[in-house]
Amino acid sequence: MSSFWQSGLASYYGNKFQGHRTASGERYNSHALTAAHRTLPLGSYVRVTAVSSARSVIVRINDRGPYTHGRVIDLSYAAAAALDLPRTGTLLVKIETVTKQEAGA
Repeated sequence: MSSFWQSGLASYYGNKFQGHRTASGERYNSHALTAAHRTLPLGSYVRVTAVSSARSVIVRINDRGPYTHGRVIDLSYAAAAALDLPRTGTLLVKIETVTKQEAGA
């Protein structure tokens, strides 16, 4: 995959989605490091970095979204917690693709 870079607002999936099917066919697990993105290939990995703190987390894209205008990625609760996002609800982030090897998968 060619490199991809994007910045914008991240949000996270609420608990009401726990166990629901994602676009990849797997069930949403709030404890997994996954995310929804509108265009990135399902199964790809991205590093999501909080612009304000430089904290980062690597997630696997397993769903489509977000469907809220102005947001670029929806994170699982575990990924959001790694960025300290639950406290704020949304967070300005930088997204960049990483290889499967870089992701440690």
